Amino acid sequence: MNTRLPHWPAQHVAAVRVVLVLTVLTGLVYPLAMTAAAQVPGLSSKAEGSRITGPDGSRAGSSLIGQSFTDAEGNPLKQYFQSRPSNAGTGYDAGASGAGNQGPESVVDTLPTGDDPTTGKASLLTQVCSRSKAVAELEGVNGARPFCTDDGVGATLGVFYDGGTSGAVTRVVSLNQACPLRPFLTTYQGTGVECAKPGEDYSRAVTVPVRGDAPAHPEVPADAVTASASGLDPHISPAYAELQLPRIARERGADAKGLRTLVDEHTTGRALGVFGEPAVNVVELNLALDRAYPRPDSKKQGA
Repeated sequence: MNTRLPHWPAQHVAAVRVVLVLTVLTGLVYPLAMTAAAQVPGLSSKAEGSRITGPDGSRAGSSLIGQSFTDAEGNPLKQYFQSRPSNAGTGYDAGASGAGNQGPESVVDTLPTGDDPTTGKASLLTQVCSRSKAVAELEGVNGARPFCTDDGVGATLGVFYDGGTSGAVTRVVSLNQACPLRPFLTTYQGTGVECAKPGEDYSRAVTVPVRGDAPAHPEVPADAVTASASGLDPHISPAYAELQLPRIARERGADAKGLRTLVDEHTTGRALGVFGEPAVNVVELNLALDRAYPRPDSKKQGA
């Protein structure tokens, strides 16, 4: 007697067997193998998210994700090294990683209309200029940088010509300085410069960024005024850390030499000696700072 199953039930039985085998392999064996591999010394910390702990042993985040060292109003906590800007959510939001999506041609602000400041949008240039001004005020240095006005906006003119894009200049507007602000230039090519009026159309003007007399190498480093592509980078440049040393020493009552040693301990070099630039992990540095130079009011908010 032939006891073989018909063709179609045999196919179904084979399919069920394959599903069971793959379920065991991919749903049980593989995860257990990866979990076991993650416990190997040197890998376990990374497998658990590179967690770091504060001086009191509490969880303080991850060494791979930056944090904002600010108070509830967003003002810098002067006793901490400051991170670079972040466009991830409200700042270093791991669930909203991203950049500002503005490029080098973003030099003209959208001025707010009416009494609602949220209707405006700062250009990338103005963001850089305003950040440079704020960092300079915090650190007590010169925040001047090319193509920025003294009041911290992009030094961008809208120039009208009688021939459209060429000819004699007929009108000049400081596009990022809304009235009644005084334009950063009095005249341009013999024509008086006006402040910008919110809502007015300047699309016919030729956009002219003005470099000014700022030094080619500003005191405020580039990473202090620009965000990373992910918005989560926990690193700052050694130059930015060095700029902040006097303030930290003053706020902590510490000596600059000891702080510089602390910075060096949390500075990584170029990968394989050639890729990237030296960088300081500001999250780990601030935790070490609390351990080495504790302050009663050293409570971070807004991270």
